[in-house]
Amino acid sequence: MTDDSDSDSPDDAPDADETAHHAFWADSVADDIEARDPDEPIVIKGGVSPSGVAHLGNFNEIMRGYFVAEVLRERGHEVRQVFTSDDKDPLRKLPRKLADAEGNIVGLGDVDAGALGRNLGKPYTEIPDPFGEADSYAAHFADLLKADADRLGVPVEMVSNTELYDDGTFDPVVERVLSDIDNARDVLGKYQRKVDEEYVPFNPVCEECGKITETVTDIDLDAKTVEYACTDMTVGDETIEGCGHEGTATFRQGKLPWRFEWPGQWQVLGVDFEPFGKDHAEGSWPSGKDIAENVLTIEPPVPMTYEWFTLNGEALSSSAGNIVTVPEILELLEPEVLRYFFALNPRKARDLDLSRLDQLVDDFDRFERAYFGDVDDETLTEFAERAYPFVVDEVREDRVRFPYTFAAVLGMTDDREVRIQMARNEGHITDDTPEWAVEEALERVEKARAWAERMDNAYNYRLQVEMPETDFDDDVAAALDDLADFVDAGRDGEEIQGEIYETARRHDIEVSDLFGAGYRLFFDQPQGPRLGEFLGDLDRTFVVKRLRREE
Repeated sequence: MTDDSDSDSPDDAPDADETAHHAFWADSVADDIEARDPDEPIVIKGGVSPSGVAHLGNFNEIMRGYFVAEVLRERGHEVRQVFTSDDKDPLRKLPRKLADAEGNIVGLGDVDAGALGRNLGKPYTEIPDPFGEADSYAAHFADLLKADADRLGVPVEMVSNTELYDDGTFDPVVERVLSDIDNARDVLGKYQRKVDEEYVPFNPVCEECGKITETVTDIDLDAKTVEYACTDMTVGDETIEGCGHEGTATFRQGKLPWRFEWPGQWQVLGVDFEPFGKDHAEGSWPSGKDIAENVLTIEPPVPMTYEWFTLNGEALSSSAGNIVTVPEILELLEPEVLRYFFALNPRKARDLDLSRLDQLVDDFDRFERAYFGDVDDETLTEFAERAYPFVVDEVREDRVRFPYTFAAVLGMTDDREVRIQMARNEGHITDDTPEWAVEEALERVEKARAWAERMDNAYNYRLQVEMPETDFDDDVAAALDDLADFVDAGRDGEEIQGEIYETARRHDIEVSDLFGAGYRLFFDQPQGPRLGEFLGDLDRTFVVKRLRREE
């Protein structure tokens, strides 16, 4: 995390105008929803176009909606959280990467890329799954998002736009827009260029080639059909060629453009609240609100704009390959840490820096301690007291959280008993620690180990339980024996670190030679972590025997 995500800062709490009422932003949103006296169930929505990898950025709306939904449920409301897949949209360009059914990112060379390339311009639901498993490309993407939501314990209902058109749910919206087409053009024209008297806000699917076309030549409101011509579609500098077919399509055999489709979803799903990124706040939301009020004559939902977060200092981008999936991040973090990340003030920009996940975990641990009254920070404590129960599966005061970097140190060995002894030496585990708490604490070790391996950082070393083969000069061997005596006297890590320098000086050898000998003995590598502190965490008997080269 970057410095501006440090939980010591009051900026991690809600904005100043919210703190007078609530310590947790989701309560303020719930107030706004309740003020409208909505029908039950209250509907909270998010949505995405299934254009590429289902990555962590897609979870902004799901997680923001989840916290609001949980607050409303706590207040006694029935809540339906839905997430729409805009899967009748056309595939406009090939994604650079995809994710398989387990969420692993793969390149186009690992799948049937031709299944995508041959179907540019067609709705996602009409494109075969390039992995050959799901019913369509759209279904594959939706399955990934649903599986990710399940991993985080979010009860979200996936809704297919294609199904909403196919079963007639969207019929009243399409009919309303096309029956009031002059007004629809006038409203849209305030936000979009190239809206002239020929513009028709409906995109049929060509019955001949299966592609989406934007050319409607006539409307029959009584028959609920349109006449169309399958013309070319321009995507950036590329052209997706139409087949030239002229035909007839029903209202169910096409789709509304996005700026009409979004408020149409609000109408047919009865949406009461929808969070969205700041990009929509500057474009789609003003037009959507206007269309809802002045074309569909409905009240738009309570909105909430959130800031996008960046990944490793750069914008999340499927096309640029700067993404991380939920399964990938959950290999490195507990689910509650990821939920905490999304529980922070959504109006503040943040960076998820994978190389500094230790800072995010430290922030979470402090947040957790604040809930139990162990942190002298009034703002953080108020926030934690309200938000923490929504972040964890169960509130349990006896939990043990190893500091993330210490967990990475423990991950240098596969020996469970060595891990536990090291944790005892540091005071994280005592005779009174419940066994369930020990087991939960050890789960973080595997996460931190995976982090060290992925980042290939200073913790990516492995303690050699069996002594490696070594051949040291006599003066180095004598220095190791002296260091063993020092450790055997009962010294902590900082003292051992300093003594390595002193021992090398007394034996007139290079400090690097003595450190190198230690790294070879314990890691069978020429380098490693801060050696003295690491040795101070290990079992003393084991360290002494290894320094003396005894089996």
